Amino acid sequence: MNATPIAMTMGDPAGIGPELLLRAWLARDAIAAPFFALADPDALAELARRLALAVPIAVVDPAEPLGAFEYALPVAPLANAAGARAGQPHLDFAAATIESIERAVGYVRSGAARAVVTNPISKKTLYEAGFAHPGHTEFLGELAKSWGGLAQPVMMIWSPLLAVVPVTIHIPLAVVPAKLTRRLIVSTARIVDRDMQKRFGIARPRLALAGLNPHAGEGGAIGREEIETIAPAIAELLAGGLDVVGPLPADTMFHPAARARYDVALTMYHDQGLIPAKTLAFDDGVNVTLGLPFVRTSPDHGTAFDIAGKGLANPSSLIAATRLAARLSG
Repeated sequence: MNATPIAMTMGDPAGIGPELLLRAWLARDAIAAPFFALADPDALAELARRLALAVPIAVVDPAEPLGAFEYALPVAPLANAAGARAGQPHLDFAAATIESIERAVGYVRSGAARAVVTNPISKKTLYEAGFAHPGHTEFLGELAKSWGGLAQPVMMIWSPLLAVVPVTIHIPLAVVPAKLTRRLIVSTARIVDRDMQKRFGIARPRLALAGLNPHAGEGGAIGREEIETIAPAIAELLAGGLDVVGPLPADTMFHPAARARYDVALTMYHDQGLIPAKTLAFDDGVNVTLGLPFVRTSPDHGTAFDIAGKGLANPSSLIAATRLAARLSG
C-alpha cells in the first residue's frame, strides 16, 4: 500500500464537509489509504462530541511522517478562521475554504500528499468574498498553472455505472451554443482519452459524444451545431486515432445497452450529463478532475446546509472519492 497520505479539504465549514471528514475516518478500513484533513481541529473535535462520533483528533504537520492515522484523524490546522456554525454559511470563512484547497494542492506538489480530495464548497459564499473562479474545477486549473505548462481542467463524474464529461460546465445554458466550439470539444476529448489511459488504465478508451439539440439536431431541422461544430470535431478526433462516435441523441445514450458501448460519455453542457450520472449513482458518484498534473476527486454533491451538523450526512460519496483517489494515485 502507498503510505503517502491523501490531502482532504474541509469544504465550506458551515456545510456537511466537516461531518464527512469525521465519518470518512470512521470508515478508514473501507478506504484503505491514509489521509489527513485541512480544517479547524477544535471545531472538528467539538462536532464529533456533539454528534457522539468517536473520532479523536491529532494535530499534525503533513511535512512530517503521519503516525496518527490509525488511532486519530490527522488534522493540519488552518491559519484562517474556520469555526463556522453548521448550516450558516458566511463570507468570513471563505478565506479558510480557499486556504484549505491551496494548501492541499501545495502538499501534493511537495510530495507530502499523493492526491487531493475536496469536500463541497459554496460558490455563492465564495463569490461574495471576491472569489474570481466559476468553481472548484476552474480554481484547481489555475493552481496547476504554477506547476509549469498548460492545464485545462476537465470535470468527469465517475461511477461504476457511468462516466460522463460535460464539455461546457458552469455557464448559463443560454450561452452554451456560443461557447461550444470545435476546438473545445477536441481538446476536451483528447484530455479524456489521455487520462483514461494514464489514470484508469484503459488502453483505448471509447468516447461517445452527445449532440447539443434534441435528436442530435435531426439533420439540421432542430439546430445546426451538430453539423457545423460537433461533427467536424469528431472527424478531427477520428483522424487523430481516437475511438469516438457521435453526435448521438442524448436521450438514448444512458440506458444500460447504450452505456455498454462506451467508456465515457461527453455531453455538451452540464445538466445534459450530470442528470443521468446523479440519477444512476447519486450516493457513490465521484467528481474527478482530468487534465491536471495531480489527482483530484470530490464527492458528487453539494454543501447540504439544510442538514449540516445534524448527524444526517451520508459519507458514501466521499468514501468513494477517497478510494478512487487512492486507486488513481497508487
